[in-house]
Amino acid sequence: MKTPIFTGAAVAIATPFANGVIDYKALDSLLDFQLANRTDAIVICGTTGESSTMSDEEHHACIAHTIDYVNHRVPVIAGTGSNDTNYAIDLSVRAAKAGADGLLLVTPYYNKCTQRGVIAHYNAIVDAAGIPAIVYNVPSRTGFGMTVETYAALSEHPLLNGVKEASGNLQLVARTIAACGDRFNVWSGNDDQIAPMTALGGKGIISVMANIIPKQTAEIAHACLRGDYTTGGKMQCDMMELIDALFCEVNPIPVKTALNLMGFAAGELRMPLCEMEPKNLERLKTAMQNFGLSV
Repeated sequence: MKTPIFTGAAVAIATPFANGVIDYKALDSLLDFQLANRTDAIVICGTTGESSTMSDEEHHACIAHTIDYVNHRVPVIAGTGSNDTNYAIDLSVRAAKAGADGLLLVTPYYNKCTQRGVIAHYNAIVDAAGIPAIVYNVPSRTGFGMTVETYAALSEHPLLNGVKEASGNLQLVARTIAACGDRFNVWSGNDDQIAPMTALGGKGIISVMANIIPKQTAEIAHACLRGDYTTGGKMQCDMMELIDALFCEVNPIPVKTALNLMGFAAGELRMPLCEMEPKNLERLKTAMQNFGLSV
């Protein structure tokens, strides 16, 4: 059995930028908000954190700062994936040396690879880093999709802790859990699938919406994990308008906008991301207000 790096709700936290640099004071405020509201883990420098626009030094510094600031209060999982295995190894080794509790490793993108290649890719990274890692399957962004057979092969490595499964394919999830059992943990990578994925045996969520509603996101995950799907399912349904609004444009545009509307200094987006379309901004504001959030 592999002990999950975390169970419940982890936030894929946004990175605040101001005047072209990381705003660490604002990041600390976001971390305080998360830690005060039951978030079970912090994922730093993931997709929502705009890691693909960071320089190497920004990436390393942001991970190290977060690890130091959180100071073991919850696990810190560092996004260190790449389509270049050697580059991912470098990022991962440095995150491990900084004290990360785990890694989040997106599947190779653009150049992609074969299923055999992705197994070698992940084994090489965790062998070098020496800490647990979560695979990140998000075919809509990478153009590459994992298979049950590949998950079964990865489950044999003691440091490959599981997968953030964002394909939306619940059949893939069910077959993976059936094939791998407790050798490979599964977390939802989609905010609208917390309840169904935990019902299949998932361990929770790596969440975007937790940036703005961390307490409620943790509540739905923990309700489902204790088998209270009446409560968890209702909460999931009650969140759907807000979830849809948070993804009406590419993530993290809406969630950073929402944080700014709530008074957090989430700051600017880095190009090629840009401000929301006016009609989508109004949709987001309405959904937030309907959910009881002040705008």
